[in-house]
Amino acid sequence: MNWPWSVTAKGFAMGVADLVPGVSGGTVAFIAGIYDPLLNSLSALSGEGFKALTRGKFGEAWKAINGPFLLALVLGIGAAIASLASPLHWLLEHEPTLLRAFFVGLVATSVPLMARHVKGWGLDTWVWAAIGCAVAGFITSLPPLVQSDHPALLMGAGALAICAMLLPGISGSFLLLILGAYAPVLLAVKTLDVPKIAAFGTGAVLGLLTFSRALKWLLAVHRRQALSVLTGFLVGSLQALWPWKAQVRPLYTHSDGRIEWLLENVAPASLGVEVGLAVGLAVTGGALVWGLHRWGASRGMNVDS
Repeated sequence: MNWPWSVTAKGFAMGVADLVPGVSGGTVAFIAGIYDPLLNSLSALSGEGFKALTRGKFGEAWKAINGPFLLALVLGIGAAIASLASPLHWLLEHEPTLLRAFFVGLVATSVPLMARHVKGWGLDTWVWAAIGCAVAGFITSLPPLVQSDHPALLMGAGALAICAMLLPGISGSFLLLILGAYAPVLLAVKTLDVPKIAAFGTGAVLGLLTFSRALKWLLAVHRRQALSVLTGFLVGSLQALWPWKAQVRPLYTHSDGRIEWLLENVAPASLGVEVGLAVGLAVTGGALVWGLHRWGASRGMNVDS
């Protein structure tokens, strides 16, 4: 069997997106054309695959969950998290404006790519999209809570974050930031803190097994409305990625002395080099999204199945 390198590459892109607050790995999965196969595999983990496993039919279980696809995707996501958690953390700390500009281009380009899959825009779909936009805008405007690395919190945060990561437009990393678990999770990955990683991973697995089945049902029964809401999620999440922000007031101090600030969107101070770089990176992010979309289409993966 030839290894599905294209799926691994798309998993790597999902992992990169999931590391950045404001961007969802589900967005990457959707535009790359692997969203429905992903939901089918995940829902089978607690469905047909689990039933086959309890009967001792390992080959049947592997086939039910589309094992080669899921394994290739997970390895790509894991490789991104293991290799880029530290560099992205540094970029978020030292070059947040340019990093956010890059992801603004990514998410903004994803909006029409998502919207085109809504079959027939009408009053109802516009209403659902507006609701999705309002929900995402509200969630991404919430201030971060005081951070904690208690295992129970990390488990609960893992369950909620993985649900958000599956939804295009809702960032699991941003939800972790709001819950105060983003920095502890990144630190646990960087330092290989096994107990904390295990607590977060347990919550993520539990959330994944339950939410993936519900989301698969929703897209099967109410696909048009669901895609409208997800399109709204993308639009609403853009405010969190606006590159230029001002510090309003300190929220709390990290264990290493860094201060977490409440931020608000502002206009750039001047039209200088930084603005030019930000625009260039936004265009680059958009081009990468379009290329990823075309790649998914050329591989015959269709999210409208």
